[in-house]
Amino acid sequence: MSNQMHDHIVKSYDDEQRRLLDETLRMGEIAAAQLESALDVVQRRDDKAAERIIANDEAIDALEQEISHDVMKLALRGPMARDLREILAAIRIASDIERVGDYAANVAKRSTALNLSPPLPHVAGLHALGTLAVKQLRDVLVAYRDNDIELAQRVRDRDAEVDTAYTGLFRELLTYMMEDARSITACTHLLFMAKNIERVGDHATNIAENVWFLVKGDEPLPPREKRDTTNTTASV
Repeated sequence: MSNQMHDHIVKSYDDEQRRLLDETLRMGEIAAAQLESALDVVQRRDDKAAERIIANDEAIDALEQEISHDVMKLALRGPMARDLREILAAIRIASDIERVGDYAANVAKRSTALNLSPPLPHVAGLHALGTLAVKQLRDVLVAYRDNDIELAQRVRDRDAEVDTAYTGLFRELLTYMMEDARSITACTHLLFMAKNIERVGDHATNIAENVWFLVKGDEPLPPREKRDTTNTTASV
């Protein structure tokens, strides 16, 4: 094989890897924007905007399909170890981002049901929780783009903050329902929305761990703190 042909093949492979990264980052930004918009429509009680967010989830699903297709093309090229990690990380990260898009759509759907009840003060707490989750997602996308394992580790460590905020809101909503039975339906919608947002934080953590895998391979991850105590008896 001539040097010129070899250089062309290497450049073509590099271009395809760059396209895969760009597609995954674009998918992540769409998901982050969707989540921000969902939080906004909850505050504004805007059913029309919620319907647009639900419809836009198809764009994220379509991008995941494109990424899966590109991953297959790269895998068939006989990648080396580092290249294979990039391929595996991309498909895992795309799957996490797709779930974030689903959660954003779920929050938007719940918001239309929530709007049938009088406004609740706890919407502010939901927005604060969502803001933390969006920051986690955006930061971990930067870590993925830059192969920055230190930033990825900070995102992973900060998941405890998301858990703490979620647990606090969970307890507030339970207390409010016990004090006023008329609020049970609306608070239940908020509880489901809060859990969706907490799961966004978990998926950001998954992405952070895939950044570690991408850079470090099978080197063990350091331990991580969890503060979601809503599944324990003591939290009620």
